[in-house]
Amino acid sequence: MPQEVDFAQVSTVGLESSPVADALAGLRANEARYFRTKYGHVFTVSPAQEAADVVDLVHRILAEERGIVIASRPLEATSFEVDGVRWSYVFYESGLSVNVLYSLEDGKKRAVGFKLSDGMEVPEELSAFKFARQRSKLAGTIRGSFFVVKGQY
Repeated sequence: MPQEVDFAQVSTVGLESSPVADALAGLRANEARYFRTKYGHVFTVSPAQEAADVVDLVHRILAEERGIVIASRPLEATSFEVDGVRWSYVFYESGLSVNVLYSLEDGKKRAVGFKLSDGMEVPEELSAFKFARQRSKLAGTIRGSFFVVKGQY
């Protein structure tokens, strides 16, 4: 059952098995605040096993575009459409968040973004990427990177 992510009262529900659960919960809340502020969208997540289609899509895009296989266990996932863009998110036990921004109109933005929770190391499978730092009141220091999606999904 989908759970609304509250960015006013940050909760680790669903993320308790992560060694950086507090930081990952802050990262998840940071995303929720962004979508509420920018689009008026309520950000909800489901346990990964209930959103297996979203996890499979994200894993397929990573594998086909860059040969990336995420070693960590997915904990939660979500997918939704806002302003002609399909967004898919997977939150991993390691503290990693992967999002796919996929414009439904051809020729528009399509990318995969990686965000690392405060306190986690860069996973080996993402060691080729350069990560920029961003400060967040909810998540501390977020490190992020991305690549452009070229295929059709």
